[in-house]
Amino acid sequence: MTRQSEPPRLDEPLDSDRPLDLGGLLRRLRRRADLSQRELALRAGVPKSTVSRIEAGRPGNPRFRTVERLVLAAGGTFGLGGTFGLDDLPAHPHEHRRDEGGRRYPAHLDVRDVHGPKDWPGAWWAHWYNLPPEQWPLRVPEATFDLCRERRDRRRWREEIRRRVRVRAVTGALPPDAWQWVAELPDGELIGELRAHLRGRHPVELGCPGEPDQEVVLDGVVVVAPCRGLGIGRLLFAELVAEMDRVGIRVARAVTEFDGVEFLVRCGFLPEASRPVRLSLHRPG
Repeated sequence: MTRQSEPPRLDEPLDSDRPLDLGGLLRRLRRRADLSQRELALRAGVPKSTVSRIEAGRPGNPRFRTVERLVLAAGGTFGLGGTFGLDDLPAHPHEHRRDEGGRRYPAHLDVRDVHGPKDWPGAWWAHWYNLPPEQWPLRVPEATFDLCRERRDRRRWREEIRRRVRVRAVTGALPPDAWQWVAELPDGELIGELRAHLRGRHPVELGCPGEPDQEVVLDGVVVVAPCRGLGIGRLLFAELVAEMDRVGIRVARAVTEFDGVEFLVRCGFLPEASRPVRLSLHRPG
């Protein structure tokens, strides 16, 4: 918001006719700062009821000093011309959602849908998973949120990694029959890698004349432990498949065990009855 005239005095109320959604602004600021209403009020030195009233849009015209203290306590800034320094403030992801009582969910928490007891392990309804829905003592809520700041921070960090990760092919300093891709963050931090190489196929494995006489052997797919489960291995494998299709190689082989078997099966490999498991991937001709 930019004032066209002189900045307001700190003891005068904000103009009621200005198009400013102050409640929405505070909710977005609280989410970015990961603060509850009580925590923001404590930082700003104002009553919690003031924060609740402003965010609910209830009648009342807060003074400029109150708004300034709340915005600064939540990490926002003011310019000399009365400008809020909030250009980089992201939109609130569940601003328009309401619970069964018609209330907003806590702005600083992550709302997650609940379709059944297994969607929230450890919740008060989680042990009902072995009961049919008609026998549940209470109705499972449509959505809920996690109050644990540690789990919340970890989930948001993982989502940020998922958004920022990039996959690139490694070229140069590799043997002619070697393929390599890495998953990395914008600052160059390596969080995943896939290596493979080409080898000739035995004549008895060739299905028909003219079929490529090479196949790909998967040497390994590695993702650092904190980033597993984000689909990074699948991103790396997609690059391998795209390169196989580009050069016309239809068969890939791998040998693995334990969790590696499940991962490669999800990627399309077919396992054979052996330990460690030998798997094959056949691309369409």
